[in-house]
This record gives sequence, C-alpha cells and structure tokens, in this order.
Amino acid sequence: MSKSTEKLREIDISAGVGRSKQSSNYENTSSAKGKAISIYPPIEGHLSSTPQEYNKFSFSNISYKLRSSFRGSMKRTRSSENLEAVPEGALNPRDDQIVQSFRELLFVEGHLPGKHGDDHTLLRFLKMRDYDLVKAKDMFLKYLKWREEFQVDKIVKEFKFEEYREVKKCYPHGYHGVDKYGRPLYVERTGMVDLNTFLRVTTIDRFVKHHVSEQEKTLHWRCPACSVAARKHIASTTSILDVKDVGLANFSKPARQLFTEIQKIDSNYYPETLHRLFIVNAGSGFRALWRALKAFLDPRTLAKIQVLGSNYRSILVEHIDPSNLPSFLGGNCTCSDYGGCLLSDKGPWNDPEITEILRAQLDTTEDNDNGGRNGTGSKEDLVSNTENVPIKDNYDLSPVKDEYLSFREMTVANRSMSQKFQDFEAAAKDVETKTKALEYAFEDTKAALQGLILLVEELKR
Repeated sequence: MSKSTEKLREIDISAGVGRSKQSSNYENTSSAKGKAISIYPPIEGHLSSTPQEYNKFSFSNISYKLRSSFRGSMKRTRSSENLEAVPEGALNPRDDQIVQSFRELLFVEGHLPGKHGDDHTLLRFLKMRDYDLVKAKDMFLKYLKWREEFQVDKIVKEFKFEEYREVKKCYPHGYHGVDKYGRPLYVERTGMVDLNTFLRVTTIDRFVKHHVSEQEKTLHWRCPACSVAARKHIASTTSILDVKDVGLANFSKPARQLFTEIQKIDSNYYPETLHRLFIVNAGSGFRALWRALKAFLDPRTLAKIQVLGSNYRSILVEHIDPSNLPSFLGGNCTCSDYGGCLLSDKGPWNDPEITEILRAQLDTTEDNDNGGRNGTGSKEDLVSNTENVPIKDNYDLSPVKDEYLSFREMTVANRSMSQKFQDFEAAAKDVETKTKALEYAFEDTKAALQGLILLVEELKR
C-alpha cells in the first residue's frame, strides 16, 4: 500500500510544483511610493470566462421556471426579471486541474474533503500555500480539526450575540454596501474603540465566536447575495479601517489578545477571503504601531493592505462608489433611518428578491444534508444569528407552492442519485488503489523469491 500511495503522491506533488511556478508570473510586486504592493490575483480571477452549464434539474432551472409565476403572485419593488440563480463560478482549466490533484491527494491519504471540500474552498487553501499541495493539505486538515474542536457549525446554529448593539457603540464596525466589483464592504472605526466599555459588555471569547459567525455568514450568505446582484461569482471582501488617533498606547494586552486571536483565525481558517484592505487616517502614532503589527501578518496579507493618511478619499472612490461610502469616510451615505451606517448592515444580502433566491436554494440544500449551505446551518441561522436588521418576507408563495415542491423533489432525487454515483466511484477508486497495492506487494514477493533462488544456487556451489 505504501508504494502505491507514494507513487500517486509523487504524481500529485509534481503537478502542484508545476502550478506553483506558473502562478509566480502573477505575483510581481511594486513599491511605488504612495501605492500598495500589487496584490496577489484575487480569488475571483481564477474563474473561467465560459458561462457555467447547469444540470437540467439544478436550482437555476427551478428559478427560471418559477419566474413567470412569481410575476403575477408576488408584490415586488423591482421587476422579477432580476431573479437569477447564484453564480457559482467554474474554475478555469488550469486551476481546476490542480484542485482535482489536491482532492485526489486528500483522498489517497484517507482524508475525504466532505462538505467543506468544494472547489472554491480547496482553491483558497492552495493559493494561501502558493499551490504547494503538501502544505495546503496540512493547512486544510488543521482547518477541519479546528472547525470540529471550536464547534463552528454549532456556533452558527446556536450562538446568540445578545450584546450586539452595545458592542457596536464601543466598537463601531460592520458591513456596509459593496465595492465597485460587487464585493461586500466591511468598515471599522478602530480609532473610536472604547476597550474598557467593550470588556464590560462582552468578553474576548464571546466576541471571537461572534467574529467566526460573521465570517461564516459572509462566506455563505453575503457573498452569494453579492454574486446574484453582480451576476458573477463573489468570494472575497474589501475592508476599510479608520485608525484616526490610534497609536502604541492603544495596543494594550487585551487589544493584543483580541488582535492576535482574530488574525490567527482569519489567516489560518479563512484564507484568501480578503481582497483588499485600506487603512485610513494613519498618523505618526499608528505608523509606529504598524511597524510592530506587520510582524504578525503573512506576506500575502501584507500585499493586500494599503496604509493611507488623511488624504484618502480619491483612492477609496476609485474602488468604492460614494453611495456605498459612509459620510465619515467622504461618501454620500448616512443610513439615518438605522442610526448610522455601521448599524444598517446595508447590502444585497438584505434585498428581498435576492434573499428569496438564497432561501430557496438553502431549502434544497437542507433537504439533502440536513444543514445549510455547505453545512453551515439553516437559512434562519445565517440571516438572524448576529441580531442584525431582520429580513422581511412579504411574499405569498402559495400560487406556486405545488410547482416549486415538484421541482424541488426532482432536485433532491437527482442529488441523491448523484451522491450514490459518487459513493460508488469513490469505492471503485479505493478498490483500484488496493489492487495496485497488491500488485506492488506481489512484485516485492516475486523479487524476494528470485533473490532466495539465487542465494540457494550460490550455496550449492
């Protein structure tokens, strides 16, 4: 068995090395003054330009089939023509090949990727380890172990951050709209953090759990919603940190603990989910602190960060429309109806038409695996876990209920048959692997017998 495994491993590893060399062409850097180092290619840049083909029983066809029925039975603020399935985004052939090699390596070594081993997740770990299959495998297995030990799925389903509003007052942060590409925009006013009040209303452990639940919601709810709105696959975020008046004095022991814990989780378990980070209002105090903070960040993350002073607006509006920028960052939005932009959770993930699509797709997934998208919980868990602005559902689905259920039953049946085929295929591969191992063992035995025959002949002489 060991020789068979070793042979397959050599094939897979050689494929990874070749891909890594090819990818190096994308990773040139620039140190022009006032500009960020050129970022690594964004995760969305690894998708094929060829439109993805859907199975005839896929959700996209259910959505299309129901579209005309929805027009007459639902009251909408916009045309139902906007309904689309979530664009999953097919990998380009080169990345698809290395991802499949990665999956085969995991399988051969007895680690089936399972529900968290979709192509895009595996690609994120590969990119983080520069397409080194062995390093990516170690990182991915640590991720799976962490999910189990930290009980991530349970946090998504059961954890309630009741102190959400109180924390927002002393730690202003939140998602607010999208950048010009369509990615979720995260904003944090680090300079306004009141750490003493923060530690009175919550604990670092609870906030870390809240952070993990937000990461899960962003990956499995916000990004899919943005994908529908942008009509292309979205898999990363753009962030802005306002560090006005932040300096070394702000980096107390609790602050260091919170920073290192969140940075470790994001870097190790949610790799390649950050597209770009703008740090604005960086004064001399922060720049001294930044020299210390950089030691905690990996090169790939550092390449995505741009530190700016007070003259930052012209750069931000190159990437973010002013309508999605809060007024305190030079934009046009105030979200006065919600008490401020960082309390609104403004974005496509709260658009009623888009949330209806996501909910329907989560329904079909729940029927198949008793969980949410990629096993992260139900639609209610993803939507309401963080106690954000509730999503209202004013639609009457009764006129299309029977038609929808019939299509959903076909989808579930099709998924079941597909799963059985995949199980059979996996079993066949296992038999093939064991057969090859027996062949190697037979060859070893044969060689040993030939050696004994030669030894006996030598003794006879």
